[in-house]
Amino acid sequence: MSTTAPTPSETASPQAAELVRASRTLAEAFQSTVARRPDAVALRTLDGATTFTFSEYAARVQSIAAGLAALDLRRGDAIALLLLNRPEFHLVDTAAMHLGATPFSLYATSSPEQVVYQLGHAAARIVVTEPAFLPLIDAARAQGAAVDHVVLVDGEAPGAQTLAQIEAAPAAGFDFEAAWRAIEPDDVLTLIYTSGTTGPPKGVELTHAGTLAQWRGLVEVLPVRLGGRVISYLPAAHIADRSGIHYAQMLFGSEVTSIPDPREIAAALPQVRPAMWGAVPRVAEKLKAAIEAQVAADPDEQRRAAVQGAIAIGIDVVRHHIAGTPVPGELDARHAAAEEHVLGPLRAKLGLDAVDWVMFGAAPLPQDVHEFIRGIGIPTTEVYGMSESSMVATTYDPNEWCLGTVGRPIPGVELQLASDGEVLLRGQTLMKGYKGAPEKTAEAIDAAGWLHTGDVGALDDAGCLRIVDRKKELIINAAGKNMSPALIEGHIKAASPLIGQATVIGDGRPYNVALLVLDPDAAVAYAQQHGIEPTVGAVAADPGVQAAIAAAVEAANAKLSRVEQVKRSTLLTEEWMPGGDELTPTMKLKRRPISEKYADAIEALYR
Repeated sequence: MSTTAPTPSETASPQAAELVRASRTLAEAFQSTVARRPDAVALRTLDGATTFTFSEYAARVQSIAAGLAALDLRRGDAIALLLLNRPEFHLVDTAAMHLGATPFSLYATSSPEQVVYQLGHAAARIVVTEPAFLPLIDAARAQGAAVDHVVLVDGEAPGAQTLAQIEAAPAAGFDFEAAWRAIEPDDVLTLIYTSGTTGPPKGVELTHAGTLAQWRGLVEVLPVRLGGRVISYLPAAHIADRSGIHYAQMLFGSEVTSIPDPREIAAALPQVRPAMWGAVPRVAEKLKAAIEAQVAADPDEQRRAAVQGAIAIGIDVVRHHIAGTPVPGELDARHAAAEEHVLGPLRAKLGLDAVDWVMFGAAPLPQDVHEFIRGIGIPTTEVYGMSESSMVATTYDPNEWCLGTVGRPIPGVELQLASDGEVLLRGQTLMKGYKGAPEKTAEAIDAAGWLHTGDVGALDDAGCLRIVDRKKELIINAAGKNMSPALIEGHIKAASPLIGQATVIGDGRPYNVALLVLDPDAAVAYAQQHGIEPTVGAVAADPGVQAAIAAAVEAANAKLSRVEQVKRSTLLTEEWMPGGDELTPTMKLKRRPISEKYADAIEALYR
């Protein structure tokens, strides 16, 4: 079964599309944007203490490139960046790219062993970092990482050079323009190291051509505002920030505000008021829970009722659109009033009143959460893709009502389902391959050019894709029933803001059980409200929390078939951190390590 790309959307961006078509490489796109918007702000910190216009950005790119050339960084060489979200990441990464080199990012949560592996695998001799990560780099070097140069973007340290020192010592006779004009579309633009749940990560080689092909397709579906404000808060080692923010800016001249701590995103939104924003479903779940909690805590009963009523009206309108039924005139009038007096001001308070769309990806977005977000008037879209497809392979116009799906393939991408439901992708957006691993590349991309994603999907009558689960993660219980753990986990997490993570187990078992972990922010808030110690362990032991968690599991079960329901669960007294034993840096569950680490707790649930 297959589906094809949609026709260009009415809200597509013809000017943005022309900019993408006009560029052969991202370096060429950057130079074009600088010429077009020299005095516009390009990079800034949230407090505005650091800002760069595009002309200032370009000048620093040229001087850094000359300094890196003096360190013998050449076309095709890899250079590693270990930086939090900050303007200097863009300066250094873009400078290396203009040399034809391959800059790639390391996760701040990496262990020394992971750093050693990735530096060695990429053959990177230069690491650009900041003082906080020097102990990690030192530990990696002690374990054999062959690093010749450590460059600090700020501060000083023995054995390291500063970025200012690099810029002050350019390569003799360096020809900057000749360097970036020599880049070819099929050159490797970056490496994205997949945060695999088992085994060492694979280095996904993405090209200039593949990234541009992806953006050619995206701008025919999504409205892209030239010069719009955006926020960089996800790790640069993840494809979403690297392509969705960093490379997109080179094409469309966005103003990028860097947020080094993603926990500051809620406070940053009202200050930045982005034109586009991307998030994982957990952020949407927490946004919904926070709004509902704030409304419920309003002591003004009349105001509280007005906000709750307005949200209910918005959700009712959304459900009519999803069902394809006309919105009754009376409901439409009430919705207009709710928009003017309640929902519009609510979006302004959130900082999402100027947003063209909010993009959700990486995991299924629960239907009730999506209806709530759309119901308060925030335009949304969902995407499906992976590093191997240069980020996005499918999406839909935010004016469509495809909730529950990830849309259709973007123009330039072909999609079909294998006989077992596995999603297959083909097109110019696909990776060049896994670096140094031709056998793994051949396993992933077959002789006909189809990328085997490992995801199981289904297509509806409109050709929209719904992701069921990972092919290797489907639960097949003792009776032979196939189930999606992600679906079950989504219902559990959506049932209570207290639940931060849920892992469902049931493969080969007579029934499903779940390991549950508290959301750390919700746990602290609960502790403050109830006068208990503000630790995850203390909150997890609280009888009121345990009762709330039990009620949430029961509520989730009410939305599941009998065989899918969770019969027993346990609330763990610890916190799961990105990059730890249980979660990848992008917050995906490491199912096998979890099963091994918590084997005793799991067995106890079956006794």
